[in-house]
Amino acid sequence: MESGDLRIFQCVAQEGNLTRAAERLGYVQSNVTARIRHLESEVGTLLFIRHNRGMTLSPAGEMLLTYADKIVGLLDEAGKALSSTNEPSGPLRIGSTQTAAAVRLPELFAKYYKQHPAVSLSLTTGNSQVLMDQVIGYELEGAFIGCSCDHPDIAATPVFDEELFVVSSGMGPEDEELTSKPILVYSMGCSYRQILEEWLSVSGVTRPVIMEFGTLEAIISGVTSGMGISLLPEIVIRNQIVNGLLRKHTLPVGMNRMMTHFITRKDAFVSSALGAFMGMLPREYDMIENSD
Repeated sequence: MESGDLRIFQCVAQEGNLTRAAERLGYVQSNVTARIRHLESEVGTLLFIRHNRGMTLSPAGEMLLTYADKIVGLLDEAGKALSSTNEPSGPLRIGSTQTAAAVRLPELFAKYYKQHPAVSLSLTTGNSQVLMDQVIGYELEGAFIGCSCDHPDIAATPVFDEELFVVSSGMGPEDEELTSKPILVYSMGCSYRQILEEWLSVSGVTRPVIMEFGTLEAIISGVTSGMGISLLPEIVIRNQIVNGLLRKHTLPVGMNRMMTHFITRKDAFVSSALGAFMGMLPREYDMIENSD
């Protein structure tokens, strides 16, 4: 089993389509198809279920992908370690929740790029659980997540402490808005959604209507228009509150704050690019390593 075949297998699994995988890898499709068939022959089982919409991992394929992610990740880590220089350069893949990406990171990224223009900095957004999985799977060097993380392979640095508020449009009676309107949230795995659902449950609203949105801007616009309510950090809604577009409602102590953590793999090689980035993170907290 060659590492090149595992990289191709990993790419096809991620894309779910031979054509897209070939384009991403810069190969002709027939070559990708042949390598996948060779790998299936080598392991003695089908790794993909073929259908009209593309390719889906078989149970054996899902098992192999777990190992492929680790193997490819470790090989990439070895390459970084061997080619590392004291001057930050090369790719740096960072992940973040949408809220942190929209409010906290632009200034940090601009400062970093100004000091280290040789680094190719990229940002991926997603919910906290997906970001943790991507860091664990070596897909990201680090990520900003909106919750604590007790995974034994993860080290976490608390960086941003946010005060949270339930927000509504203020167009109707407060009780009616908070208990009868839909909640506007991200997909499952979002820390804000979990807190909001917990608060509604404590308030006696056990089956709220849920509307999922893909962006922070869409959620804020939906709340402003009176469509529903949401839970957001004060820094995100400050201008709307001042301009009278939104009304904020306090949460009980224990629910009203959220710490954003920056996470990395404990065993990951810290390149000069990643080390310089971590050196720019807020310093008012000490490193927390979730181990032992």
